[in-house]
Amino acid sequence: MTTTSNAYCAALGISPPRIEEAKSSPDANYYSLLIIALLERGAPMTLEDAAARFATAGVTSNAEEALAALKRCKPARAPIYRDGDFYALDPHDDEVDFWLFRLGLRRPRSAPLRAVSNCSEPLPSADQPVTIAALEEAWKEGVPSAWSAQRVAVAVLDAHQSPMSGDDVIAFVSARSRWSALRPESAQFWRSGAIVVREDGVWELDRNHEVVRSTREAVRKRVSDVRRWAAMRPDTVAMEAHRQRIERERDAHAHELAAMRRVLVHASPATRPRAIALVDVGARKVTTFLADEITPALQRLSEYDIIGAVNVRALLRELGVAPGTRRLAELGPPQKTRQLNRRGRTLTITTALLVQGSCGISRPFGDEPTMREYFRSGAHSRLRRRLEADAKSLYALYQYGRLHGCVRLRWGFLDEMLPAPWVHRDESTLYHLLKEAHERQVALEVVVGSAPGWADPWARARRAFAATDAWHSPSLLADEQGYEIPRADVQSARLLDGPRENE
Repeated sequence: MTTTSNAYCAALGISPPRIEEAKSSPDANYYSLLIIALLERGAPMTLEDAAARFATAGVTSNAEEALAALKRCKPARAPIYRDGDFYALDPHDDEVDFWLFRLGLRRPRSAPLRAVSNCSEPLPSADQPVTIAALEEAWKEGVPSAWSAQRVAVAVLDAHQSPMSGDDVIAFVSARSRWSALRPESAQFWRSGAIVVREDGVWELDRNHEVVRSTREAVRKRVSDVRRWAAMRPDTVAMEAHRQRIERERDAHAHELAAMRRVLVHASPATRPRAIALVDVGARKVTTFLADEITPALQRLSEYDIIGAVNVRALLRELGVAPGTRRLAELGPPQKTRQLNRRGRTLTITTALLVQGSCGISRPFGDEPTMREYFRSGAHSRLRRRLEADAKSLYALYQYGRLHGCVRLRWGFLDEMLPAPWVHRDESTLYHLLKEAHERQVALEVVVGSAPGWADPWARARRAFAATDAWHSPSLLADEQGYEIPRADVQSARLLDGPRENE
């Protein structure tokens, strides 16, 4: 297993780092130093090689101690992957950028946002009545929860400098805060005498009462706190510009990823394959190859930007294909096991189990004995049909992961979502479709239930609409009758042009 010297750094556009310089970083640990070691070498390496490098650099006193620590730090997690005894860095993994920034190997993409405070007005005086402007500033972020109903009413009456009805006081407060302790019945419990309730229901303030001065001091302190908080926050205009820039970069990268040509490879058997199926994702076309047809067919892989398969690196090595700088999509389970109870009972997670839970395909893959029998008996037609069916199941899982950014694990009482490692965080998912549909006020066409049919994938499609949740986020999906559609049940989704008919 060889790689061009410093291939990782060349792909990432950085200079090769050195462990001696990184070991004193506050973020240095065995996993991060393993990333540094891989970047430094520019090629895959074993844990023994990394441990020897740590000992040479003075990270530990001896290689045995470093090796034991490396084994404990779960080294085969993104962006590092394990290929046999070797550990390598995936430069296309979206976690790489995070680690480069965290380890100080790349500069921030934008300058730090500076706090801006434009307020030069003096603080309100405790010897003068509260002004409405001061009260507006004090309640800019709502009425403090620690203020009693009487203090809130005193502040409003002092600011208006005239008696007011209880309804007017409450309306003034409600227009400026979503929450307040002030209620119409609050006046029944005031015993201090600071507010007198007249027979006509009007609230009148005694300006000489000591509660009035304490309220003015509370308003002054609240204004001071609000200004202090504002001085620590970045300028809202700069923040919005920063957010829009990030959105533009994400959209541009999403379009770049969407334009890449993708192929899925399914082989039987996994070791020493005698038959393979290639699925062109964009064209939705499956082609099978047997025996002597395999070698010429593998030349087609050079036409694609992304190659996906279960145990993709091991499979390409078996097929004698060098991936080069192409992106590889690992379609195997992102998690090997799931603990079921405290007694230690575990569930082994397989690709077939994820296909069943995500796509509703009861028998996603053929069993090995049957496939071997097809090979032995020369039943090539049956072999091709079974191989195509297996490849279509793999395609259904791949597309489900692209739509949701995760895959579904369902077994017994379990119903969980696991992240799909082949989906980049910038790629458009169902959430982005819902957000766009809500902004444009258009409907969606969705396929719910099991995986779509191969011949006509939109035959079972139905209209649906984006709906907002309790936090006003367009994260819900509703059908034409207004009933919620569970997002995890959606297999395919696309936008429809035209206004929503049920509005």
